[in-house]
Amino acid sequence: MADERDPDGDSWVREAVARFQGPLALYARRLLNNDVEAARDVVQDVFLRLCAQSRGDVDGHLAEWLFTVCRNRALDVLRKEHRMTRLRDEQVDRCLSPDPGPHDVAERHDLGQRVLTLLESLPPNQREVIRLKFQNGFSYQEISRISGHSVSNVGYLIHAGIKTLRGRLFDERAAGANV
Repeated sequence: MADERDPDGDSWVREAVARFQGPLALYARRLLNNDVEAARDVVQDVFLRLCAQSRGDVDGHLAEWLFTVCRNRALDVLRKEHRMTRLRDEQVDRCLSPDPGPHDVAERHDLGQRVLTLLESLPPNQREVIRLKFQNGFSYQEISRISGHSVSNVGYLIHAGIKTLRGRLFDERAAGANV
């Protein structure tokens, strides 16, 4: 059934691809131990599945639906390949703020890199929910539906992960001050 404004009835799918292809590819790559080709295949499959959905079935929760399908498909690939091991994430280089001066930018960059490095030491479930929250902007409820954890467990995992990261950063700074 085609929309009057869209004779082909698929502009919403093209818009979804344009908006979510990059974030889904990054998410899938992280879930798949940085396997870029497998991540591309997963994301392609996600969008093929989206084409089979009616727009009404996903309206209002498209991002959540896409990330859930992506996660489930990536986990299927891992199970199929017998590679269900601890997830290894790639560090993401990004500037935390465009406004500060060069010294502040360098300091924040170093801190950001250290946090990303420390993030690697967290359990996979904590890493996943923290990334979904802070890198993709999902609510606890959306993360719950994507990851399969209860909302309260999502909150606990985020809280515990952040507390651990803060403690490790504090310990590193204290050790550095004593040198």
